Amino acid sequence: MPYQQILGRLERESCTWLVMGAAGFIGSNLVETLLKLGQAVVGLDNFSTGYEKNLDDVRQIVGPERWENFSFIEADVSDFDACARACTGVDYVLHQAALGSVPRSIADPLATNQSNVTGFLNMLCAAKQARVKRFVFASSSSVYGDHPALPKVEGVLGDCLSPYSVSKRVNELYAVAFSKCYGMECIGLRYFNVFGPRQDPEGAYAAVVPKWIAAMVENRPVRINGDGETSRDFCYVANAVQANLLAALSTKPKAINRVYNIAVGERTTLNELFEMLKRRLLPDYPHLKDMLPSYVPFRAGDVRHSQADIKKARELLGYEPTHDVAAGLDEALAWYKANLIADALELS
Repeated sequence: MPYQQILGRLERESCTWLVMGAAGFIGSNLVETLLKLGQAVVGLDNFSTGYEKNLDDVRQIVGPERWENFSFIEADVSDFDACARACTGVDYVLHQAALGSVPRSIADPLATNQSNVTGFLNMLCAAKQARVKRFVFASSSSVYGDHPALPKVEGVLGDCLSPYSVSKRVNELYAVAFSKCYGMECIGLRYFNVFGPRQDPEGAYAAVVPKWIAAMVENRPVRINGDGETSRDFCYVANAVQANLLAALSTKPKAINRVYNIAVGERTTLNELFEMLKRRLLPDYPHLKDMLPSYVPFRAGDVRHSQADIKKARELLGYEPTHDVAAGLDEALAWYKANLIADALELS
């Protein structure tokens, strides 16, 4: 079912959705989209990597009438009772709650396992108990590990290179087990380097796009791990939102109980990304004219190249990316100017 048909269906039919990690980057974008479509949304977050300001931003965008359809539970996914309470009366679960970042998982594998594995299992059990219609969850391109083939195809995996990638692979295996043992409908989405509004630019584990934009605006060094020829399939958040809704509402039996690559199907090197950001910011920030990146050692656990084959998502879900990396940066820049750049000016 193409995405426009899904949007039309949701404008006519109201369902109840649970967004785990609702105050996070992708989660808050899902909450915003669903509320705009007149859906009832329950959100759960412990604010470990999400922010109350993200939900405040959603509330301002959707307006008071739509916001009345949102209820929020502050809790951790390691709390089964909270997960069970959140699932009560829910039609669809969109599970985005996790401790992200490969380096973070290497520094603290226990915390990664507690959130990403124990928390995930809690949610599967809670969703089963509540008899939700479908469980859609965020996986990661990190599960491809050290397999060198490009583009990445869903059925061909290498060895995991970090505790984070292990946790996401375990999620996929648990989803298969629950579909076979209990008849649950589960769909996993392997995200490839998602970026966009509300992505955190701060901290040691910040994503590259907002982190570099903040550094450029503040005239701080932009550090690239390695030689800059490492490549990624950068995916704008609107594509990830589309994939979640398509996965939740697909009526094709063959589409259920699978995992899908969610990306654009293209590769951008870190050097190319630096130039793309610099070119877009230069008109407002002339100090960027002579800026060059600073190269530092490669990061442990990182794969050299990543690119998705999105054929399966296209064929079975009807997924069609609306934004490539350039279009995503163009659209996101307005948010960056209103938020990251405003914050930088306040600090200057």
